[in-house]
Amino acid sequence: MDFNRRILPYYMTYPNCGRNWSEESLIGDMEYLQQMYPGEVRRYQQRIAQILDRVDYEGSMIYDEYPDRCSLERLAGNILQILKREEQESGTEHPLPPEKWEWMLDLIQVLLYNEVYKRRHGGRRGMICF
Repeated sequence: MDFNRRILPYYMTYPNCGRNWSEESLIGDMEYLQQMYPGEVRRYQQRIAQILDRVDYEGSMIYDEYPDRCSLERLAGNILQILKREEQESGTEHPLPPEKWEWMLDLIQVLLYNEVYKRRHGGRRGMICF
C-alpha cells in the first residue's frame, strides 16, 4: 500500500478544480453569461452601460477604492428615472405596470454594480454585441 498518496476530497477530483482564474477570464465568463440574460434585462443592461459611460472617466467615483454606497444608489435612482421617462416617451404597446417599477430599482442596482465591477477590473465598456 502506498502511504505517500494523498487522499483528495471528492470535489477536487472534478476537472478544473482549483483552477486559478485570471481577472480577464473571469470578466469574459461574466460577459458570456450576461448574453444569456432575458431580452428585457439585456436591454436594460445595455442602456445602463450607455448611461454609465457618462460617469466613466479618470477620477470617477466608480473607481474609488471603496465607492460610496449613497452615490451609487443615487445613480441607480437616476437611471430608474431615465428608463421610466424613456418608456413613457416611446409609447410602447405594453408599458410596465406601476407595481413592476417598484422592484426595478433592485434590478437596476444589481446590473449597475455588475457593470461597475467590469469596468473596475478591466472589462470591456458596455455589453458585447449580440
